[in-house]
Amino acid sequence: MAECKVTVDAGVCKMKTVIIAKTNEDGEVELDIQSDCSKVLEMSWGIKPLYAWSCVESPMNETEIYQLASRCLKHAACPVPCAVMKAIEVAGEMGIKRDATITIE
Repeated sequence: MAECKVTVDAGVCKMKTVIIAKTNEDGEVELDIQSDCSKVLEMSWGIKPLYAWSCVESPMNETEIYQLASRCLKHAACPVPCAVMKAIEVAGEMGIKRDATITIE
């Protein structure tokens, strides 16, 4: 069973989020999301175990994660939904552990 941990510093809001994703015995990815942001937590409550391929191979606006984010998050530039998708991809063994970076200058 694959597992990964993703830590997000969302930027100017200074909210931190930790995402732990791991594959269960049925091949589904389970997420444990801890965050300083109440809206991210609200989003996380709607996430049930899911198959990585159902997220990774779907159009972005049709994924469960981005649909929940659209309903719960107030800031479209929040990096947390993308980080959740990356965690799902890695835990579902559809991607490798490699950092993604946004640098603002």
